[in-house]
Amino acid sequence: MKGIRMESFGNPVSTETLLSARERALVALETLVSRSGAGSEFTGWLDLPQDITSKDIEAYKECAQEWRGLDYVVVIGIGGSYLGAKAALDLLQDNFADFRKNDTPHLIFAGFNMSEQYMTDLLNLLKGKEFGLIVISKSGTTTEPAVAFRILRSALEESAGKEVARKRIIAVTDGAKGALRQMVEKYGYRSFVIPASVGGRYSVLSPVGLLPLAMAGVDIESMLNGAKQAMASLLEWNEENPAVVYAATRNALYESGYKVELLTSYRPDARNFTEWWKQLFGESEGKGGKGIFPASAIFTTDLHSLGQFIQDGSKILFETNLVTDEKGGEIMMQQMDDDSDSLNYLAGKSLEQVNATARKGVLSAHVSGNVPNINIETGAIDAATLGELFIFFEISCGISAYMLGVNPFDQPGVEQYKKNMFALLGKPGYKQN
Repeated sequence: MKGIRMESFGNPVSTETLLSARERALVALETLVSRSGAGSEFTGWLDLPQDITSKDIEAYKECAQEWRGLDYVVVIGIGGSYLGAKAALDLLQDNFADFRKNDTPHLIFAGFNMSEQYMTDLLNLLKGKEFGLIVISKSGTTTEPAVAFRILRSALEESAGKEVARKRIIAVTDGAKGALRQMVEKYGYRSFVIPASVGGRYSVLSPVGLLPLAMAGVDIESMLNGAKQAMASLLEWNEENPAVVYAATRNALYESGYKVELLTSYRPDARNFTEWWKQLFGESEGKGGKGIFPASAIFTTDLHSLGQFIQDGSKILFETNLVTDEKGGEIMMQQMDDDSDSLNYLAGKSLEQVNATARKGVLSAHVSGNVPNINIETGAIDAATLGELFIFFEISCGISAYMLGVNPFDQPGVEQYKKNMFALLGKPGYKQN
């Protein structure tokens, strides 16, 4: 395990206040570890790295081997049912893997929107191709994935026949109840169980994330081992515990008036990781009029749209920078006889050096503009490091939410828009307000 390293810059909060926040974070950690707080029935994710057995891993790999010859595997899910797998896939694969011929099927994600154009384009792509479906939903009735599954199941049955289609559908769902479990029993689909004690946004290290990643050839054993090793230190009663320090720092900043946290990375393949992080913290903390608003940006790209606001706008946000090592020294800037672009000053520097230097320059500028910064450093990203990062943020989120005095594991506010939508669509049992 490489370990998470943290450093703060330009933090206006006093040392005394930060130490007090760490003490409260340790109390929140104890609440999490003892499973005595609100929502404790949904803390099964703490057991996942230990509970996923070699037999489980072999079952995922067997499915991957059986589907190896397919052109596409469509993963159907929304929120925590797809974001973790998509985030991991982006960070661990070549940026242009979708355009290369692989020895594994290309993974496509669906069921996270209800755009007719997206579905039309997907159905056109799948015409004449061999594909399978992994449908992920605890209930089986979440609207977006349920709609997508109905459409894609029909397309698969039409193209391959019902018997072949039955073998090319895998459900990841509740073990005992729900519409999708009933369909598994009725049609004989293969299935894997989402533990009842694991909520969607904390489920990446369950079959929800591991099965799709196995399909793509990701080393899921290393990912679980990274998470398992990280768990040992991240659950320690220790003021230097990175999860404690991070949760304490962000809460101290929140109490000092910084209401927005901007998670940044200087690598474009981290964009979906930041989306996973946003759901994790947004749904866990945003309750009862409380919570830090989670936002994200990919630099240097988004500096050309958001940089002005960050530097000179309202002082409502702080930045958390995900700092990772990339392949370095492979692309060197060359000295050119024609320096019309005025870039000869970069000659002899690698592109990775230029990017890293940009990060340091941006951090210095933003701190000078009274924007507090936190660096979270991991080293190079591989499957084990990613497992560690997932666990780090999940534990930090549990601590941070308990510090706020909210239940980290429910999402009551999500239900209101659903009720309104169902009423407008004429779903039986729902009336417009």
